[in-house]
Order: sequence, then structure tokens, then C-alpha cells
Amino acid sequence: MTDRIAKVMLMSAGFVLGAASLVEAQAAQNCAPRDQVVERLATKYGETRQSMGLGSNNAVMEVFASVESGSWTITVTMTNGITCLVASGQAFEELAEALPPKGDDA
Repeated sequence: MTDRIAKVMLMSAGFVLGAASLVEAQAAQNCAPRDQVVERLATKYGETRQSMGLGSNNAVMEVFASVESGSWTITVTMTNGITCLVASGQAFEELAEALPPKGDDA
């Protein structure tokens, strides 16, 4: 292997490791133990859990929202207890829509 090829391979490996570290750092900023996330959503945004569901990988998806301010946050909690923020926004509305009648293609 020539010196030039070795340098290119070393630089490429460095870029890959740097990119992986950046992704891990970004993920770490958006994830924390569930109790810390729930506490932060409640104290900083006034959000409480509005709904939840279980994913096929046993991850728990939850929607937190503030009826007063309209802010909302979607979280996913992994089986290890770490909760990650998935999305957030404004203009939360609580809905209770009925299912369409059976046989209706709507």
C-alpha cells in the first residue's frame, strides 16, 4: 500500500468516526431517562401525557401536550428506559372522532 492510499484511508476513517460521533452527540441531546424527560415537559412546557401506544419493538410512543398553550411533544421510550424526543409543535387539539360505519369506503 502506498503512502498516499494509506493517508486517504486514514482520512476516510476519521471522517466516518467524526460523523458517527456527531450523530451520537445529537441523539444524546434529545434523549434522557424517562422521568427526567417527563419532568422537563411538565415544568418547562406544562405538558402532560395525552395518549400512548406500544410499538412492535416494545418501544412506548407517547404524546404530551398542554391544553392551555397548545404545545405538544411526541416521545419514544426504549426498553432500556431512555426516552427520546421525536417531534414537537404547536396548536394541539384534542379530538374524539367516531369510526366511519362499516362498509363505508371513506
